[in-house]
Amino acid sequence: MMKDVLIGAALDARAKAYAPYSRFHVGAALRCDGVIYSGCNVENAAYPQGSCAEAGAISAMVLAGGRQIDEIVIVGGGDAACTPCGGCRQRLREFSSSTVKVTMVDPQGVILLETTLGALLPWSFGPENLA
Repeated sequence: MMKDVLIGAALDARAKAYAPYSRFHVGAALRCDGVIYSGCNVENAAYPQGSCAEAGAISAMVLAGGRQIDEIVIVGGGDAACTPCGGCRQRLREFSSSTVKVTMVDPQGVILLETTLGALLPWSFGPENLA
């Protein structure tokens, strides 16, 4: 099942996160045209210079020529769902529609929350608004 593959890729990405300051490791894996791209959070001593896991996965997709996210899985730490930050919600919106499925899992891969980007970012502004 594709969801299990995405969850596994997100968990693998989380294991490679660089988070020496917050110690909050995050992984993300997205699917675009049947291909999976993953990313992890990378912190920096100059705190605002770090990058989110979702941004890393999106960058990998774009580098490979992808432009449309079909689904994404995000894994953080703890029992609460690690939802995308505001900036990442907008990054996801750039490459997907409001109906794209967003799934958050715990560090064991158990689904905590399944929703859509539209629910996370209602009344969003996207590329079509600039057409």
